[in-house]
Amino acid sequence: MFVDFQHDVTASDVILAHREGYRSVEHLKRYTTLGMATDQGRTANLDALAIMAQLTGQSIPQTGVTLARPPVVPVALGAVAGAHRRGAFKPLRETPIHAYALERGAPFVDAGQWKRPQYFPLAGDADLLATANREVNAVRSGVGVTDVSTLGKVEVEGPDAAKFLDLVCAMRPSAIKVGRCGYLIMLREDGFLKDDGMFARFAEDRYVAYVSTAHAAPVYRHMQYCRQVLWPELDVNLTAVTDGWAQLAIAGPKSPAVLQALVDAPVLITQADFPPMRAAEITICGGVPARLCALSFSGERSFELGVPAGFGDALIRRVMAVGEPYGVVAYGSEAMGVMRIEKGHPAGGEINGQTTAYDLGMARALARTRIMSAASFARARRSSIRPGRASSASGRSIPVNAFAAARISSRPAPFLAPKRILAGSARPAGRQRCPPGSASPWRRAARTGSAKKCAFTIPFAAATSRPKSSPPASLIRKASAPVSDPLQHLMRPAPRPGSPSN
Repeated sequence: MFVDFQHDVTASDVILAHREGYRSVEHLKRYTTLGMATDQGRTANLDALAIMAQLTGQSIPQTGVTLARPPVVPVALGAVAGAHRRGAFKPLRETPIHAYALERGAPFVDAGQWKRPQYFPLAGDADLLATANREVNAVRSGVGVTDVSTLGKVEVEGPDAAKFLDLVCAMRPSAIKVGRCGYLIMLREDGFLKDDGMFARFAEDRYVAYVSTAHAAPVYRHMQYCRQVLWPELDVNLTAVTDGWAQLAIAGPKSPAVLQALVDAPVLITQADFPPMRAAEITICGGVPARLCALSFSGERSFELGVPAGFGDALIRRVMAVGEPYGVVAYGSEAMGVMRIEKGHPAGGEINGQTTAYDLGMARALARTRIMSAASFARARRSSIRPGRASSASGRSIPVNAFAAARISSRPAPFLAPKRILAGSARPAGRQRCPPGSASPWRRAARTGSAKKCAFTIPFAAATSRPKSSPPASLIRKASAPVSDPLQHLMRPAPRPGSPSN
């Protein structure tokens, strides 16, 4: 006798499920596919649950019913149309400077879940372009302030904080002295760029990493994965403090004068006392705790000033007040993006999972004396793959060192090359290929297993390109020199432009 006409479940199937021990209604449903059709059990389950109740000696309410899903249970219109209602559906996050930006009539753009002011229009501005140009020119010639509170902030504390960051980042944060800042580059396991930002070292065992707004949550999850899974033996703690701090970037040639009017004695904002890349925990405005970093993503002398979030609104109003004699302007994300590109920093769209540090002119920032994150991750994951091996994008197993070297190059390249994007050349020139008829070094290493301490000195193009043209002279060893290792002729970095070639 059929009890579910859509899935052909019979009474004998229910009896068999009882005999096999599948007596819970949810187990019965999955054992027999009972009630999984369009009626979601509203008709089929009536007889089947009565049979199970009789077999178990219980009533139907005691036996229970299964969960019904759409289309029997209607779908709320909000679930269908909610994504198109924007603010009514998505969580809204406002920075501590939001109220001030509203007063100034700034339109907002979405930066992740945050709202950031795009520009601050004045009565005489014709359009967005005019406003952005005015703000950029004001910063270039005077001083400007913008809200960067949305940047991700992760405190890294503990005796092994420096070692942990060395493993996670592609530079060497442990080499940065206390009271200094550094540029932060994080790579994925395949060597492609994951995120960039900066970090400040406030004590021997305490760093603060500042990462991009869009990647704040993924980077924090990644760091937690590294701490808990890859290197659980390290004594280090991670704390996400993005919401806890308001942060302003004060940029322009007159920015030191504005900062000097804010900081408490005895701090001096001069080129000698507070040079670029300096970081310090200070007090401002009569005792408010603050973090001050002298770094620039705009090309001008610039500072990033952070205070506890509760002081954020008062801080920007104070900055505008003390900066009025110097012509201070508030500028938005549009002008900030223009200045970032003009300086040659990678824009947000360039960190899309398809670019390397070499592609973006960051190769000089990479640590060259050790195998960094890509190989470290591959080694740390050897519990899930064969020891000493890593999987390439095509599924081929290759030696760990070759895996790392295939994506990163230490060929000298301009770090933050000026006007790189404006010149229309986002990718450095000079990418040479392997000799005709020869396999790429990466593939040779995969077959022979002979990659030895590559340390990222293999030029990116030579490690990944297929043969098309003759290689540069720097990659060719003399014919009389024996070559015992297929990668030996690539172990030396390419010469700097203008230097004699071998």
